[in-house]
Amino acid sequence: MRSFKHRLELNNKQMTLSSKHAGTVRHAYNWGLELCNNALKKRDKLPTAIDLHKLLVKDIKSVHTWYYDTSKCSPQQSLRNLSVGWKNYFFNLKKGEIKKKQSSYVKQCKKRGVDVNKDRLYNIGKPKFKKKGMSESFYLEGNIVVDGNRIKLPRFGWVNMSESYDESFSVKNVVVSRQASHWFVSFKKEIANLKIKGIDKKPRIGVDLGIKTLAFLSDGVVFESVKAFRRNKRRLKLAQKKLSKKYIKGNKVQSNNYYKARSDVAKIHYKISCIRKDSIHKLTTYLAKNHSRISIEDLNVSGMMKNRKLAGAIQDGGFFEFRRQLDYKTKWYGSELVVIDRFFPSSKKCSCCGNIKQDLKLKDRIYICEKCDMKIDRDLNAAINIKNFAVSSTVNACGELYKPNGVRQTELNETRSKQQINTTV
Repeated sequence: MRSFKHRLELNNKQMTLSSKHAGTVRHAYNWGLELCNNALKKRDKLPTAIDLHKLLVKDIKSVHTWYYDTSKCSPQQSLRNLSVGWKNYFFNLKKGEIKKKQSSYVKQCKKRGVDVNKDRLYNIGKPKFKKKGMSESFYLEGNIVVDGNRIKLPRFGWVNMSESYDESFSVKNVVVSRQASHWFVSFKKEIANLKIKGIDKKPRIGVDLGIKTLAFLSDGVVFESVKAFRRNKRRLKLAQKKLSKKYIKGNKVQSNNYYKARSDVAKIHYKISCIRKDSIHKLTTYLAKNHSRISIEDLNVSGMMKNRKLAGAIQDGGFFEFRRQLDYKTKWYGSELVVIDRFFPSSKKCSCCGNIKQDLKLKDRIYICEKCDMKIDRDLNAAINIKNFAVSSTVNACGELYKPNGVRQTELNETRSKQQINTTV
């Protein structure tokens, strides 16, 4: 099964109906969450999704008749999602994750000299109330057919899509979501095996991620960073400035010009995300289709974000999205993803003789070995080391070394240091 997501070309009636579905889902979810919160305060047993749906039909639908203007599947699924949210909360509470987050929040408040908000502390990890205009989506199931560039949805009828298919097929269920001013439909479809013949015979590659260059490959190929946020930063700043001027403090309902300005800001954010995802998709597809093994580092992105001068550039690179896409695309095409230990000194180690240069600084873009006098680009040297380390050692997907062959674990512990990335902007 493979998931697909396409933009919908809605007319005015269909767009209004989509907003009604999203509003119905939000109302049902918030109503169910309030019941669950009241049950917790009284120390009663939490109602299940089935119990909530029975109460919804009995008490809510009879009062709010606009529920019948939308599909019954949408509020049902929202109550199921609420039940799953509570199960995840109690699982994390039992696991100890909630206490860790609470203690982290208390430490941050003490560090900043701010009083601890008890309500926020108590609600960490719990399902939260949905707000209008934030992450709007709804679920549909029934007689759903995809034919060319059209899709037949319950209550909507035939809706045009931005892309077309050569065949006609049926889908069990879909999720319609909103991003900026666009509505998207997501569904799953069975596809043939995508594994490429002879992928095992293709070359292995090491990848070093950076800021100026999104990826430097061990064979010398360079993928430049698109810097989507940096290029649209000024435009976004002006749009946010206009939005803040139209906001009237204390008013629950703002003017129409405010909502138009908010839509403009959302469109810019959407454009930035599309540019970034497009570049990462092209890179990961190229790597997964043309190489038998791709080796990358287990980057500590949260630790890198503590550097305020580089935090924005690191976020703009999309390192987590890069690894996430490589993970499933290598499974599609039959290649292998290897994630090496994050403390491996890929930048400080000479790819020729193995000498480790302890005094290497971030500003040194050319690696000069003191023993063999080799001069090489810093990022190329790191990519070659990543490739060689993955070949000589066996690592798992979490980046932990469990069968060292060629590099001893003691050697890794001796050379552990902070990660070095390409920081030339």
